[in-house]
Formats: sequence, structure tokens, C-alpha cells
Amino acid sequence: IRKPPGGLHLAQIPLICDCEMPSMHERKLPATLRFMLAARRSELLGLEDLAQTCALVTRISQLVHALQKERGYSNLYLSSAAQHQGAQLDGLSQAAAALERDLRQALEQMDQDGLGAADKTRLFTRIAHALHNLDDLPGLRRRIRERRISAQGATAALVRLIGALLAVVFEAADSAVDPDITRSLVTLFNFMQGKELAGQERALGVQGLSNGYFEPEQLQRLSHIQECQERSFNTFCRFAGPMASELWQTLCTSASNLQACRLREIARSSHAEARVDPQLGELWFELHTQRIDLMQGIESHLEEDLLQRCQQGMQRIRSELHSHRRVLESLSERQAAEQLRLFSVHSSDLDSPPEEGISGNLTRSTQDLLQHQTQRLQAMQDELRDARQTLEERKLVERAKQLLIRQRGYSESEAYALLRQSAMNLGMRIEEVAQRLLSSSAKLESLAPGRH
Repeated sequence: IRKPPGGLHLAQIPLICDCEMPSMHERKLPATLRFMLAARRSELLGLEDLAQTCALVTRISQLVHALQKERGYSNLYLSSAAQHQGAQLDGLSQAAAALERDLRQALEQMDQDGLGAADKTRLFTRIAHALHNLDDLPGLRRRIRERRISAQGATAALVRLIGALLAVVFEAADSAVDPDITRSLVTLFNFMQGKELAGQERALGVQGLSNGYFEPEQLQRLSHIQECQERSFNTFCRFAGPMASELWQTLCTSASNLQACRLREIARSSHAEARVDPQLGELWFELHTQRIDLMQGIESHLEEDLLQRCQQGMQRIRSELHSHRRVLESLSERQAAEQLRLFSVHSSDLDSPPEEGISGNLTRSTQDLLQHQTQRLQAMQDELRDARQTLEERKLVERAKQLLIRQRGYSESEAYALLRQSAMNLGMRIEEVAQRLLSSSAKLESLAPGRH
């Protein structure tokens, strides 16, 4: 398992929840106080479960990067101009296979029966889908090495596989219960999505330039990939911390990124009557590989930051749980002492507490703790709503695209282009157009014959 320099080892994140059990003394507390402590233990249990999921996400991130490299060299290997990439491709396939074994081992350690407090229906479904795609990978590799598949076909198969793995990361972010960790997951997911689109751009560019020019459909697809890539990175920048933002700015001003942008312009201006040197395909690959390698440095930082936030969150909750227990036990002891005093035959009027004495103080203290807990949970929900908004918007756009693909036979890039153009014409955000389209479709379906 890779350990980031100076960072956390993945094994430091617990794979089995170690939430504290109630002590014997705690079981003697009044029911109100016991349930207050149970609420905090439940929160810790959820965070430990989330930490396990985050450790899984970092493994997926590393496997995705390995598959992206393998896809890039597969594309070169299958192109007529670069048959010398076979040995390097074998090495990349072996590295990706090792990371896949690590991921499968981690998945086997997940509790698939006792699901804990969190509903993992969608997460486990996404994992099952990703594993199904991974099962097909050895056969795909054989077809690539035997040249029984085209570069486009190999790229499309690996895009589907990586998309299935990214869907697991998306579900992890969408189901996370801690606002701070949710923001980290949203940041990492959007960066991984942007990086994946950068890999798709690399593959498509090699295909077009190696042919000497881009077909109109390829140019449309290239434009679509570049625009979606920019949207993903813009969302990443909204949530990124100072260090990640600084690393991103360094990448944007790097020589390889600037040269890749200039080569994009050459690609856009190419056509059947304005061909370019096919050797530019290898230059495109090299520049975009350097760009993606810089992205991997940022992705590693985001992985390390995510694991650290999980550790810090669990330490914070454990500390708060310990303090909470001590306060509630103190309240219980004071209540017991008051009862002994009230029923003592030696007590006198001078011993009596003032009006609303200890009982009133105990009641107010308990109410204050309950109110504080309620306010804290509401604040967490508000923060979660903000962090998840981008995920909800992404789901809207994806659902609208699938609707257009299914009902009108559009390609993905055509569906996205229609949504984008409609948003520009109406002066609306693309997410708002997607919501309108979905709502209109739902109304039409409800009015269709046989619906009533």
C-alpha cells in the first residue's frame, strides 16, 4: 500500500469500527442522559464507518490513476505509429493489477452483513458494478496485446471501467454524514473527474492527430470533453483548500500545460483539407501525460488530506464523547445527592435548597445540553446541504442527458451541447435547464394514456 511522503498510511484508518461501548456506570444514568450519550456514540460509529469508506476511496483513486496510464499507452500501442510501447504497457498493466488486488482485499474486509447505522444500498450497488467491470479487464488486456480491438474500442472500454470506479467515489461523497469530510470527498471527486476527462482528451487527441486531422464528430467530442473538464476543475477550486489551490495554480502555469493548450488550437483547426504532421500525436501524448502527472501530485495531496480529516474527526468525537460522559455523570451524581438530601431525616429548613434549587439547575443543565446538541446537528445539516449541492446538480445534468439520449437518440456530447445552448438562450444555469426538462418529461409521462 502506498504511503504518501510524510502522510498517513492507509492502514491507520480502521477497517472495523471500534466505537466505545457504554460503561457499567453509564448504564445507571437516567434514561435522558443515556440517550444523549448514545447519540454521540452513534455519531462516532458513523464517522468510523465513513473513515473506512474514505480509505476505500483513496485505493480507488490510485487504481484509477494506474488505469488511466495503462489506457494512454494502450492507445499508443494500438496506433500504427507507436508499436514499440508493448514492454512499457506490460509494466503498467502489472502495476494496475497489483492495485486492483489491494482494492479487492480491502473490499473483502468491509462488513457486508452488519451494515451499521448507514444505508449503503447505493454504495454497495456501485461497488458491485465496478467489480463486474474489473472482472472483464483481463480479457480486454489480452485483446489489446493481440491487437484484436481498435484504439477507440479499448479506450471506450476503459472509460466505462473508470467511470464505474468514479461512481463509487460519487456515492461515498453523496452518503457521507460529516460536513468536513463530505467537502473533502466532493473536492476529490471533482478533481478525479476532471483528471479522467483530461485522460480522455489525451486519448482522443492521439487518435485525431495520428490520423493527420480530426473528423467533425471527434472535434465535437473534444470540445465537449474540454468543457466538462473545465466545469469539474472549477467545482474543485470552489472547495479546495489553500495548499491544493496553490498546487493547481502551479499546474496551470506549467510549461507542459501551456504547450498543451497551444496544441489544442492546432487540433481544432485541422480538417481533411488542412492536415497536420501525424508525429504531433506523440507530442500531444507527451504533453498531456506531463499535465496528468502533475494532477496526480494534487490528487495524492487530496487523498492524504481526506485521511487526515477522518483521523482528526474521530479523535475530536472521541474527546467530545469523553467530556460529554463526564458532564452527564456529574449531573447524575448531583441529582442522586439531591435526592439523598431531600429524604434525609436530619435535614432542616436551613438545609433546603432555594426555590427551583438543585432540581431546577439540573433540568436547565440538561435542557442546555440538548439544545446545544440540536443546534450543532442543524449546523451540520446546513453544511452538508451546501457541500452536496454540487452533487445534486451533477445528478440533474446527468439525468437530463440520459433522457435526451434515450428519447431523441442524441450522443452524450450532443445532449450536453443542447442543454448548454438552451441555458445560454434562456439566460439560465445548465442545472436549471436540466431540472425544467426533467420536470416537463415527468408531467408528460403522468398525462400519458394508461397512467390513471
